[in-house]
Amino acid sequence: MKEKIIAKMIDFYRGNRSDIRHFMKVYAYARTIGCLEKLDETRQNTLEIAAIVHDIACPLCREKYGNTNGNHQEAESEALLRIFLSEFSLPRNVEERVIYLVTHHHTYTDVDGMDYQILLEADYLVNADESQYTDEAIRMFKERVFKTKSGIHMLESIYGQPAPVETVL
Repeated sequence: MKEKIIAKMIDFYRGNRSDIRHFMKVYAYARTIGCLEKLDETRQNTLEIAAIVHDIACPLCREKYGNTNGNHQEAESEALLRIFLSEFSLPRNVEERVIYLVTHHHTYTDVDGMDYQILLEADYLVNADESQYTDEAIRMFKERVFKTKSGIHMLESIYGQPAPVETVL
């Protein structure tokens, strides 16, 4: 089913290769971190679907607001997701959790669950590269937000952040 959701997201972005590349990278990181952190099957599936659709509001936000600021994405995502996901007959709890994760994926406080935590980390791993964040910004975000061992390890490996001894996988 995730393959069908990916195909639909590619169609949804109407040739915007940057958006397509972005969600595919976030999906790959989220899948990898979730597997390394040993999420149960339902939570892993929910995380992966959320990673695929996490930026569904970007095209609308560009048109409506002239930007893709996180607060706009969070506000606009739910209505789009309800329509987009309806054809996939997801279990209600999975659909509601996907919607919750997507409508909070730029909120870094009160993170309730490993799926939420991993989505934040996966999205940041991609955003830091695409937006060329400074070493200092990456270090501060790592200290403030990153919690999973595998997410921290990836961040340190990718961006050359010094790894504390206890972070080795």
